[in-house]
Amino acid sequence: MSGRVVAYSSSPLLASRTPVWRSKFIVAGIALAFLGLAGRAAWVQVIGNDFYRKQGEVRFARTLELAANRGRIVDRNGLLLATSVPVPSIWAIPEDVERDKVKLARLARLLQMPLAELTAKLAEEEKNFVWLKRQVDEATAREIAALDIKGVFQRKEYQRKYPEGEAAAHVVGFTGVEDHGQEGVELAFDKDLAGRPGSRRVIKDRMGRIVEDVREQVPPVDGKDLQLSIDSKVQFFAFQRLREAVLENKAKAGSVVVLDVQTGEILALANYPSYSPGNRQNLNGAQLRNRALTDTFEPGSTMKPFIAALALEKGLVKPGTQIQTAPGRITIGGSTITDSHPHGVLTVSEVIQKSSNVGTVKMAMQMEPRDMWEMYSHVGLGQRPQVPFPGVVSGKLRAYKTWKPIEQATMSYGYGLSASLFQLARAYSVFARDGELMPVTLLKTDLPAAGVRVLQPATAQAVRQMLHMATQNGGTAPRAQAMGYSVGGKTGTAHKQEGKGYAEKKYRGFFVGVAPVDKPRIVVAVMIDEPSGGRYFGGDVAAPVFSATVQQTLRMLGVQPDMNVKPQIVVQAVEESF
Repeated sequence: MSGRVVAYSSSPLLASRTPVWRSKFIVAGIALAFLGLAGRAAWVQVIGNDFYRKQGEVRFARTLELAANRGRIVDRNGLLLATSVPVPSIWAIPEDVERDKVKLARLARLLQMPLAELTAKLAEEEKNFVWLKRQVDEATAREIAALDIKGVFQRKEYQRKYPEGEAAAHVVGFTGVEDHGQEGVELAFDKDLAGRPGSRRVIKDRMGRIVEDVREQVPPVDGKDLQLSIDSKVQFFAFQRLREAVLENKAKAGSVVVLDVQTGEILALANYPSYSPGNRQNLNGAQLRNRALTDTFEPGSTMKPFIAALALEKGLVKPGTQIQTAPGRITIGGSTITDSHPHGVLTVSEVIQKSSNVGTVKMAMQMEPRDMWEMYSHVGLGQRPQVPFPGVVSGKLRAYKTWKPIEQATMSYGYGLSASLFQLARAYSVFARDGELMPVTLLKTDLPAAGVRVLQPATAQAVRQMLHMATQNGGTAPRAQAMGYSVGGKTGTAHKQEGKGYAEKKYRGFFVGVAPVDKPRIVVAVMIDEPSGGRYFGGDVAAPVFSATVQQTLRMLGVQPDMNVKPQIVVQAVEESF
């Protein structure tokens, strides 16, 4: 035992003395290492920590947007036209998603996308957030949750619902996936409806779970509700009758406008073809256009009552003044203007009743071009309607100084200028309101609208009687008669422009009128574009829509019938000149 101890102690390694500098070097090295670590820690934690803080935030900190609930859109009676409901959306952290081929294939099927597309989205591993599918239905969301795929999450968003569907689509419009207005009222009043989103700054773990809030939450401010002047029942009924007329007459399209002349409120703006705001796949521009506001056309014979009114105002004629229209044509500047049939001697009232081009031109050519231009301008033609709606057009009304005699003549019966159906409806409010042009609104109001005086009351009332004659037997629109209510209005039929001329067999038929005649409550304007079913006159294709819409609207407004409720015998309409 002692021999072993002696053997160890006699080892040359243990017997040699370690140099002092070596131990000092080791101690110094350790000290330097600790100093380096301390310096690095100080740099990371105190001096240069911005970079590392950002990297940490990129990986774990999130600013969550707290969506504001978009305001509702309701009709004048409080019925929903548009509202928002919470729906799930699917998102993922690409680098965390488990690569189970079977689960991913089922996920792609539920998301209704090719597996290659889903794989491409998940391949973006440098991203910490990627949308897989926005706004899926609840059943799909439950099936996705049941797959329990790591790295795939759900969050609630708001989706817009439109209870009235295609009937009110062109008025209400729609929002995009980010819940911003894209068309119609949704676009026009987007700032009011959208509200202001809030925010929440949080720390999340790698599983996407919220660990803690970093700062105080900023609550969202919900959007304001919007009440329109539209009556959803009137809108739906007008749309139904319009659709039937377009299909029956094999037409390209059609529009209806209904105005309340007491308040200036727009009760209906219906168009066909239409679309479903909640399902906008394969849409085209023809379906999206609110034709009543965005499409212009030559208004044809609907301008004749304004010429008669101007002639009355200037004292050139009286309702009973006789005008010789034989032989049914008149030549001005080398061009011949004709009537559909020779009528002989007609009173001014009969000129409007039978829609005589010759009689209208003879009145117009007694006036200065400026007088006609001022009349058309005063009723809103050539000016953009003051309605907060995207795409509203002004139409065309050239300066009177450029008119040639033949142009003055053709403008008297509606060729050489253009207007939208909405502009025509508003212009006829002059006759409905005893000579006042009515301001219009798309928002509900209970106050009577203050108009602008254009004609004397007696003149407007006299023209209303002429319009009433046009809807009676012997006029151009007996099919505009309404059960229980007196009506007055004017037909229009115009060749469609094509290139630099006019299409030989393409027409627009329209009718604009008021009801009841003695105390008008509404103006209704109807346009049928390119009917090809054998009939194309406004009195045949547009007047029946006017009739049905007037009856339904006045009943809904509680207007008492002013005529005996009995079937009216309607004979063949007089063909209008155009």
